[in-house]
Amino acid sequence: MHMLNTGHLVETLARFVHAINGKHVDSIDCLRPAYVEAINTLRPAALQAEPEGIKLGYEDSGWVGHCKENQIFAHIVGPASPSDGPTREVWDREVTNALDLITKINPGLRRMVDLLVTDIVVLNSGADGGGSANRMPGVVMVSPGATWLTLDYAMCVVHEGLHTGLFILDSVSPMFTLPPAELGKAENRALSAVKIGEKRPLHAALHAAAVAVPLMYMEHSQGEHVLVDQYTASLRDACDDMQTKRELFTEYGQLILDEMTAWVKTDPVDFDRVVRGITSPEFSGYRPQVAA
Repeated sequence: MHMLNTGHLVETLARFVHAINGKHVDSIDCLRPAYVEAINTLRPAALQAEPEGIKLGYEDSGWVGHCKENQIFAHIVGPASPSDGPTREVWDREVTNALDLITKINPGLRRMVDLLVTDIVVLNSGADGGGSANRMPGVVMVSPGATWLTLDYAMCVVHEGLHTGLFILDSVSPMFTLPPAELGKAENRALSAVKIGEKRPLHAALHAAAVAVPLMYMEHSQGEHVLVDQYTASLRDACDDMQTKRELFTEYGQLILDEMTAWVKTDPVDFDRVVRGITSPEFSGYRPQVAA
């Protein structure tokens, strides 16, 4: 699967960096710093990312103020309550353990997170889940539920990390033939794999389908099956619905959609195919579009 493949992400990030500032990345060791340099041109001067590592923040983070000012993730930042020292210590420990668990499940998923995620902001908002936005590259919001375990934190970070990856992939190799405003029209909406039974703008439906794949895989790897049972049928329905709007996808978008569709139609779903998709060189390259 190209959308999860480490090699494909590395190639695409290098193209993204070049598109932003004209610089060529000479080695894998230079990729994360080059990516940070590129996204810092898109971020507020007071909220610059660090070349390495992931910075943790809370309700007093500058990103929360930014979100409030710009009406981003209002359902998360709006009701966020103050957190004390012991609470933050628990969050810090859970995030650290979650990153370690991601590595244990699949080092390729951890590489994706390490490349793309620069900031994790944890909030006590009561809105269980997370958030990421193409207007805030590298930033992941996490609003943990009261019963969350380390796996829940890990899945949230991967979920939002992949959203960021999809923003990057789409910016380098566009997935749709229409702009987002057009994709949101009633006739261009498609079923969501996550918000089951709900029709969403086509680009949002694709994102929801894509992030369901690693969540199902991660849960399966730990011997759990709640999301596998919940999402298998809805992901099949979502892929089938998106296929009826195939003409709105570019060649690259059709590639991403077809790979997901083929995977979820296996019975039972083949998680070894996900592992191969993350690691195999067969998914690492893609012929970029060339102007005539």
